Parts: sequence; structure tokens; C-alpha cells
Amino acid sequence: MKHNHTTTLWYDKVMPELARFLGIIIRMYAEPSAPHHRPHFHAYYQEAVGIYSIDTIELISGVLPRRQHRLVEAWAELHQDELLANWERLQAGQPPHKIDPLR
Repeated sequence: MKHNHTTTLWYDKVMPELARFLGIIIRMYAEPSAPHHRPHFHAYYQEAVGIYSIDTIELISGVLPRRQHRLVEAWAELHQDELLANWERLQAGQPPHKIDPLR
């Protein structure tokens, strides 16, 4: 998908960025007008995408390289409560809060 200013604004509203670290971007889908699936987030690394559940911090779809997968799991375990709070905010139509990156 080629991004221009309009598509970037739309994408950031529908799938806002929560964190960015070590080349990994964490986003969460917002769809307040429709019921959504199990609470989860998306992790992007280069061309790879992994979708992780928040409750169990497990990869439920997609694939990331092994090192990035382990980094995402470690980050998510540290920020599980914040991830769940952001999930609830987004599903209620509210903007999410940024989450500290893995350091």
C-alpha cells in the first residue's frame, strides 16, 4: 500500500501506533462501532507482521523473526495492563496512550 498524507492519517486513526522500539512498531486496531475479536495487538517488523493476544501474550496469527518475536513477548509482558487499558479505550472510541518502548 502506498502511503500519502491522507492514507497515513486514516491509518493512524484506525490503527494507532502505541510503541516503537528496535525496528518494531506496535499498533492496535480501533473499531468502536463493531464488536471486535479477542483483545490483541499487531507487531510490525520490516515486512513481517505478528498478531498477539493480550491476555496470554501469545502469537495468534502471522510471524515475526525469532529475535523480534521474543522482544515483542518480553515488552508485552511488561506492559500487559497498559495494553489492555488501551484496548478498552480504543473499543470505546477514545484515543490510546503511548506505551514506553523496550529499553
